Amino acid sequence: MSSHVKGVFNHLDSLITAIDRLRKADFDDYTVLSPLPRHEIEEAIYDNEPSPVRWWTLTGALVGGTGGFTLASLTSAVWPMALPAGKPMISIPPFVVITFESTVLIAGLATLAAIIYHCRLPAMDLPIECEDPRYSSDRFGLVFHDLEGARKEEAIKLLHDSGAEEVSCADDEDDATELVHEEA
Repeated sequence: MSSHVKGVFNHLDSLITAIDRLRKADFDDYTVLSPLPRHEIEEAIYDNEPSPVRWWTLTGALVGGTGGFTLASLTSAVWPMALPAGKPMISIPPFVVITFESTVLIAGLATLAAIIYHCRLPAMDLPIECEDPRYSSDRFGLVFHDLEGARKEEAIKLLHDSGAEEVSCADDEDDATELVHEEA
């Protein structure tokens, strides 16, 4: 029977230590919960690599800039105006404003979409073990999903050794056991 293991941390440093130990122990199915955004958590989860959101922003900027310039050029080509003195129909300087504005607009929308996607918002399908009001107040949490046997015991030991103030595990929602770890 699979189960979950939940650790509650009082300090950010303890949580970062636990995440580092998780990576070294090859755990991959876990959720980190925090009352506020902290760059230390992001760096620990992504192993000091930048967030993938930046690639969405770059893609949105390239699509927006190309689309804005194309829109302005095709509009000028399809509905030409009287062009005095042999000026070009598709002129770069006047189209820079439209290109810039569409670049910023589409890049911003792509960034918003990336944040929603990568943060899994809205969190309607959040497991019940992650819904602890302390995570919205002043505690950090780490929840392992679908652990069995030796991996479960290893996760409990890892949480205790990392400084979790409380560790609980349950096989289902009705059968929860709590293991309390006293800090020295």
